[in-house]
Amino acid sequence: MPPDHASPPEGNCLLKMQGIRKRFGATQALDGVDLFVNAGEVLALVGENGAGKSTLMKTLSGAYHPDEGSIFLEGKPYRPRDPMDARRLGVAMIYQELSLAPHLSVMENIVLGVEPLHGPLMAWSRIRKIAQSAMEQLGRPDIPVDVPVGRLSIAEQQLVEIGRATAIGSKVVVLDEPTSSLTSRDIEGLFTLIRRLRQQGHAIIYISHFLEEVKEITSRYTVLRDGKSVGGGRTADASTDNIISMMVGRKVDDLYPRSVHNPGEVILEINNLSGIKKPVQAGMALRRGEVLGIAGLVGAGRTELVRAVFGLDAVRNGKIKIGLHTGPAAPAKRWSQGVGMVSEDRKTEGLALGLSIADNLTLSRLGRFVTPSGQAAKSTRWIEKMAVKCRGPRQIISNLSGGNQQKVAIARLLHHGVDVLLLDEPTRGIDVGSKAQIYKLIDELALQGKAILLVSSYLPELMGVCDRIAVMCRGVLGPAQPVQDVTEELIMTQATGAGATS
Repeated sequence: MPPDHASPPEGNCLLKMQGIRKRFGATQALDGVDLFVNAGEVLALVGENGAGKSTLMKTLSGAYHPDEGSIFLEGKPYRPRDPMDARRLGVAMIYQELSLAPHLSVMENIVLGVEPLHGPLMAWSRIRKIAQSAMEQLGRPDIPVDVPVGRLSIAEQQLVEIGRATAIGSKVVVLDEPTSSLTSRDIEGLFTLIRRLRQQGHAIIYISHFLEEVKEITSRYTVLRDGKSVGGGRTADASTDNIISMMVGRKVDDLYPRSVHNPGEVILEINNLSGIKKPVQAGMALRRGEVLGIAGLVGAGRTELVRAVFGLDAVRNGKIKIGLHTGPAAPAKRWSQGVGMVSEDRKTEGLALGLSIADNLTLSRLGRFVTPSGQAAKSTRWIEKMAVKCRGPRQIISNLSGGNQQKVAIARLLHHGVDVLLLDEPTRGIDVGSKAQIYKLIDELALQGKAILLVSSYLPELMGVCDRIAVMCRGVLGPAQPVQDVTEELIMTQATGAGATS
């Protein structure tokens, strides 16, 4: 463990958490965690799903109260009653799922809960000045403060969240997976903003599963595993492999396994396909035993392409051929043709969060006669095969971590016995350890002769697991190229339309 992990860093220590413990029934969620952040510093908090990051931050934000341990803010004891009290004291949480009121204006959202009053009435002129000042400090005075937040882009909404934090004088800002829904350009803008906040003296805690981002934007890191602080140090001194090893508790020799795949016959063929809005034009051939990646910017039409193939979106023109079956079909028909899909939105489309693991695994293929014990037995087989961390097949799936939920979503396709797997952002929002397991599974499935169509915004992932990559730009799918013939720079050039895609 690096020496600067166990003691406060040099400088003006703004936030100090020492010996934090939190138990939920028989589960020890936090077991003596230490965390220190300087003023003007960006600290990365990393760890697998279930490591304790969320519990620690909810303790900091006042949503939970620690069973043991102490927290100091600017050298004074810090004991918030609730999240609103934490904001008043100077700690703001910016969650992955933004907590804005979309029907209210930018300025109303910025002062929400701490509205300045003029007697019994809202002090609108002061509210406008506060909001305009906040957006100016964030480098975006061009965002009108009187428009409803729901009309803004996701990146602009995130700015409003951060503006709300700075407007009320937050000294500590926690960013939880802030780039998961942002484009590359928006991420660059966010990093510029983080550097500005750092220069203004804020202490920033940055939570992300993207270690490339951690290396770029943070100065120190702390690793949690199983509710404990297990390592940390200067980000510049740490390799990605070392951080991953600390996170998972073992050495990860190869995050992206690359076996020799031997593609066979074409099983999915698309010609001149177009949807109602997107895709505009798409053609491709996917073979058995192959992993074909679809790259492109957010909004390029990648998800619409996959949904059209699976029958979730209407097809305007073109041909889809799956094995001996030609033409569009409903999702139920696609299942029977051996095609399964994992949606990028697992919370609303991919899983039935109120049902059990067993139900989510087997409902698409129950059989004519099914008993609870039979369903449990089939589910247990997949739980063991996919190394799903859970209490058993009857556990409600919403109680699992994101990575384990995603394993169940993929296991449903395998339980159904599909030959073609349409995977749309299958590793979004899950930890590095779970990603490594899913990459290994994709490699094994290709070796078994399965055909995998992989949509991802994460270029290292596409470069690491795919045999060929096709790039989508403004709804048009370019030709698939062998992965050894492409670079990340070439993919981005084609994705932005700066170069030819055909």
